[in-house]
Amino acid sequence: MTNIARRTFLGTSALLAGCTMAPPVATTPASTDRAFVRREGARLMVGNEPYRFVGANIWYAAYLGANAPYGDRARLGRELDALAAMGVTNLRVLASAEEGPLKNSIKPGFRGPGKDYNQTLLAGLDYALAEMAKRNMRAVLYLTNFWEWSGGMMTYLSYVNGGQYLNMNDPAHPWPEFANYNAQFYGNSRAMELYRDWIRTVVGRTNSVTGTRYADDPAIMAWQLSNEPRPSGDLAHANLPQFYAWVRASAQLIKSIDPNHLVSTGSEGLKGGLERADIVLAEHAIPEIDYLTVHIWPNNWEWVKQTDLANTAARGEALTDTYIADHVALARQLDKPMVIEEFGYPRDGGSNDPAVPTTYKDRFYGRIYAAALKSMAEGGPIVGTNFWAWNGEARAQHPDYRFAEGDRQYMGDPPHEPQGWYGIFTGDTTIRLVADQAAAIARLPR
Repeated sequence: MTNIARRTFLGTSALLAGCTMAPPVATTPASTDRAFVRREGARLMVGNEPYRFVGANIWYAAYLGANAPYGDRARLGRELDALAAMGVTNLRVLASAEEGPLKNSIKPGFRGPGKDYNQTLLAGLDYALAEMAKRNMRAVLYLTNFWEWSGGMMTYLSYVNGGQYLNMNDPAHPWPEFANYNAQFYGNSRAMELYRDWIRTVVGRTNSVTGTRYADDPAIMAWQLSNEPRPSGDLAHANLPQFYAWVRASAQLIKSIDPNHLVSTGSEGLKGGLERADIVLAEHAIPEIDYLTVHIWPNNWEWVKQTDLANTAARGEALTDTYIADHVALARQLDKPMVIEEFGYPRDGGSNDPAVPTTYKDRFYGRIYAAALKSMAEGGPIVGTNFWAWNGEARAQHPDYRFAEGDRQYMGDPPHEPQGWYGIFTGDTTIRLVADQAAAIARLPR
């Protein structure tokens, strides 16, 4: 999720009430001969059929899957069942968190500065993938983060530079200092060695629940180099050859361990490429990168004003339309598929309270889904969407809607953000749009 300096449990019956739902997905074990997702030009395929999907982000799946005090396997099952009932078949999941000194990063992490990795959390990821497979869902797993909420690149740098770091949104270091500092990661050989050790560990892992190597598991759709990698915060600090070399070498390493799965960057698109089409094209033209990723954040990018959506929503919608169209054109130029894998919008009035309506948010989702469905129907490059994010039955634990260390009510809004800002809760009207989109995709000719 973009993080720029700007940026009552109702149960399954309530979730389903009044919604046009796709048929529930059976939770029987997945077939052992289930096919991998592969790329053919600008299409994704499974067997002889196009792979198209409605997806969600659920970064915390491994945390719920952990057999630990911070885990909740029963809740994970309920959340996956709720998503499956909506027709969601693709989940984007955090597969790394670097524990360190940053103010707003989630704890525990998957790893620290050494190789004594958190085996409990890795087993939580195993469990989450096994449960997804039972529901015929596929995962996109990202392997680090440009932003601070899961440690990410800044924490890697702190591991190797004597503990130096910047916190995001530190008034003493205004934007774009955090992003420019982070860009040192791509050229730091010691940080890169740690990151590649992690890739080898996770991509080469065998699932402790199923006994299946990750590389052989069709429940994984794709590996992702990072969440929202950027070459820098501004062009003056961008070492583009170094950034492209990182993309190429990391993707090649993943493919050398696991030739069965797709690889993507996790980029926002133009917003993650310093607003330059040539950067997005160069980053995604690398042969080992299988598809273009796009993120859309009208409120974070100041396309709308969350306290005045009535007067700013139309501008945001027009800019959203243009952003999608620009990336469709880039995907066509690349002859690669495109996934809108993050998009989020605030509740009415910018509230974090799940009782507040989602009038403008629903309009925004409808616009994204209409563009995706049109592209799919016309044979265009958009193959799927992943909304940000699923909050499900979680509720904020504090009156100020802030996450505090030790909280266990994980939701799609990461720990650095107001809890409830963008995610979809059980009972939200937005669920109907997700379900209707899944049903519409299912009706498309195969």
